[in-house]
Amino acid sequence: MQNQTFNPTNKILLYADDGYLSHQVRLVLLEKQLEFDEIGLDDEDRFLNQYEDLADLNPYNTLPVLVYRDLILYQNLVIFEYLEDRYYQNKLLPDNPADRANYRQLIWRINQDWIAKSHILLTHTDTLDKKQAEITRKELTDSLVTLSPLFAHKPFFLSDKFGLCDCILASVLWRLDKMQIDLPSHLCRPILNYQQRIFSREMFKKSCQPL
Repeated sequence: MQNQTFNPTNKILLYADDGYLSHQVRLVLLEKQLEFDEIGLDDEDRFLNQYEDLADLNPYNTLPVLVYRDLILYQNLVIFEYLEDRYYQNKLLPDNPADRANYRQLIWRINQDWIAKSHILLTHTDTLDKKQAEITRKELTDSLVTLSPLFAHKPFFLSDKFGLCDCILASVLWRLDKMQIDLPSHLCRPILNYQQRIFSREMFKKSCQPL
C-alpha cells in the first residue's frame, strides 16, 4: 500500500477495507453524492503512514473510519446519522419524526435478525467451527426465506424510496455466495428480484469497487 499521511481537510476521508461494513459506508456516501477520498487498508497493513496506525484514529482498531476535519467516527450507525444530519441532499431517512423512528427501529431489527448472523459468517471464518457455521448459515437462510415476501410489497425494503435499510441489506446480500448461502428461487423470488434492482443501481456498482 502506498503511504498516505493523515491530514484533516475539507474533504471526507474514509479508511476502509473490502468488508461489508466499509461497503455500507461507501454506498451511503455515493448515494448521497458526497465527495470523499478513500484509503484502503487490509488486515496485514493497518498503518496509515510510518508514524500512525489505525489505532491512533480508532481505539478498537476496526474499519471503516470516517474522518472530516477534526471529527473521527468509527461506528456505522453513528456515521450514518452524522451524514444524514450534516448533508441534506438525497436523504436516506424519512423526514417525518414518527416515520423516522419506525425506520430506525427497522434498521435495528435488520441488524439483530440478519446482519448479526452475516457478521459471524463473514468475519469469524478462522475461529468458527464447521458445525456452528452450518447452524448460523441455516438460521440466516431460513430467516431470509421466511421473510422474503416482505420484499414484494415495495420497490425497496418496505419503502417506495431507497434508504439506509437498503444500504445495510445490500452489503450482505451481495456476499451470500461468500457465506455459502444459495436462496431457493421458487421460495425467494421477491428477495431475488429486490437484489436485481439494488445491484443494478449505478451507485451500488460503483460501491463494489473501492476507490
